[in-house]
Amino acid sequence: MQAVDAGDIESDWVRHWCGELKIPVIYHRKMWEFGYILQATHDGGALRPGARGLGFGCGFEPIPSYLAAHQVDVTMTDLPPEDMRTAGWSTNNEYAATLEHARAAHLVDRETFERHVSHRYCDMNAIPDDLAGYDFCWSICALEHPGSIDLGLRFVEEAMKTLRPGGVAVHTLEFNIDGNGPTIDNWMTVLFQQKHIEALADRLRAQGHQVAPLDFDAGNAPMDQFIDLPPWHGSTKGLLSQAMGQSYHLKVGVDGFVATCFGLIVTKGDRAAGASD
Repeated sequence: MQAVDAGDIESDWVRHWCGELKIPVIYHRKMWEFGYILQATHDGGALRPGARGLGFGCGFEPIPSYLAAHQVDVTMTDLPPEDMRTAGWSTNNEYAATLEHARAAHLVDRETFERHVSHRYCDMNAIPDDLAGYDFCWSICALEHPGSIDLGLRFVEEAMKTLRPGGVAVHTLEFNIDGNGPTIDNWMTVLFQQKHIEALADRLRAQGHQVAPLDFDAGNAPMDQFIDLPPWHGSTKGLLSQAMGQSYHLKVGVDGFVATCFGLIVTKGDRAAGASD
């Protein structure tokens, strides 16, 4: 489990996955998130024909299309359209109301996509019991949106119930690099801190799951020191614009806090205890 840094963007693994997704390698944390999800899924042995994956808050991300092209069966989820939380996400191209809206045509044809991908509505605060037995699940910067830090952390624990034993959960989140000061909580977008992630890891281990090692180093390269502020001055087009909607950066200022992305990888234990009540 780690924070994004410039060294990752310059790495072979990010370059590989950007190539697979047919997008350029640029200094943007969204590229890192895409690569992080796919690398962890690959390392967990779940990126294979016939595997079953579950995505939360998928929006327009290219992950379901890429997986479908490789014969992975995907259930992609988003909030019901009547939920008022979708309003801002729709404006920012982060919400897909239907299956067709979510297909990345440059990665997969319509027939293959519809054969391997299904779309359903799901509130991350109330995951349906029938979403179970998956080989992997993932979310990209979605778990800061359920309404509070506690709800986001609870989502990670509850999402483990959707996996078979040995299944892999991969999530990215908004990370406040200041671990000691205040942060944003009980809001539409919250910022997690090191103490929250460490406490979550302890609970997951106590439930019998395997948690990847924690690395909170956010890098020291010049691009790691750049903190972008709104208004964003991006000039991206097409899929990149849908995926990012912002100028190139690895860290951003959010209401006076410096935030970046942090990735979590959790493997479900063979005899894992249930998530906390």
